[in-house]
Amino acid sequence: MAPEPIPLLGGKSVHCINEQQMSEALMLAEQEPGSSEKIQAVLADAEAKLSRNEQAALAFVLIHRLKQTAAA
Repeated sequence: MAPEPIPLLGGKSVHCINEQQMSEALMLAEQEPGSSEKIQAVLADAEAKLSRNEQAALAFVLIHRLKQTAAA
């Protein structure tokens, strides 16, 4: 019997988020000239094309890839 999938929207998939990093990311995404426009465009496209679960998967994959490249 196959195991039940773990939903990404909460429960067992909780990921710790550093509040300072989140604050800096929100500032970059919402207020930084040049960067905010690009980030907002990508967010709007992702939100229009992906379900909430797919958006959560994308967020986790981006974090995973960033962690991998930081170690390289």
